This record gives sequence, C-alpha cells and structure tokens, in this order.
Amino acid sequence: MSRASGTETIRDASQVLVVGKSPINRVVVSKIVERCGLKPVSESPDMAARTLRSLVPGAIVLDGGSDNKDCDNLMSSIETLRRASGKSLPPVILLSTKTGTPESLALSDIVDVVVAKPITPERLQPVIDRLLSR
Repeated sequence: MSRASGTETIRDASQVLVVGKSPINRVVVSKIVERCGLKPVSESPDMAARTLRSLVPGAIVLDGGSDNKDCDNLMSSIETLRRASGKSLPPVILLSTKTGTPESLALSDIVDVVVAKPITPERLQPVIDRLLSR
C-alpha cells in the first residue's frame, strides 16, 4: 500500500471507517467489522472528516445517534467520494434507532443500507459481508 502524501488519497478496501459519537458503539461495531475479516478505523464524527481526506475505506458505518443526525457533518464529504468513484463507493451503512430504508429516511444518495439498533453481529455482519462482496 502506498503512503498518502499531500493530497493523495489511499483507497483501502480492507478498511472500514466506523463513525459515531458513542465510543462504546464504535467498539461494538469495530469488533463486528473484525469478525468480517476487515480492519476497522474508529473515529468520532469530528475526526472522521479528516480521515476521509486521506483514506477511502472499503465501507463506512455511521452511527446516527438518537436522531440520525450525529454524522450529518460527514455527508457532503461522503457524497463527494461516492460521486468521484462513479460507482457509489464506498458503500455506507447507517445504524439507526428508526427502522426504514435510505429512501424513507431521505438519505438514498449517500446511505446504502439502514440497520436498526440495537447493534448485533447477527444484524450487522451479513450486511457488511454483502455490501463488500458486490
């Protein structure tokens, strides 16, 4: 893998960016990502914006928090990455307290799958596996 220098961005399909305000939720999701054979990169929403400037992960898991708004500051960065890829990559999973689809939550341009909380390996792991195998 090459090193990032200046504005160069590294694409690493084996890494999954795990973003959320709750450190406990980030640990839980990171463990599930590891069970998929991938490397989690755990960040708070504030730090994740900086990380996305140097790393294009294989997937992004966003913890929306209680109102699905915890990661709103990242949406434009993610949308730019996905547009640049031309293929809606990296895939984005939203962990939500609300059940629904990306369309019903008005996030279809950015979010591929909504996974309802509570976060369990049985719910999240198949979604990660499916998104990264397409």
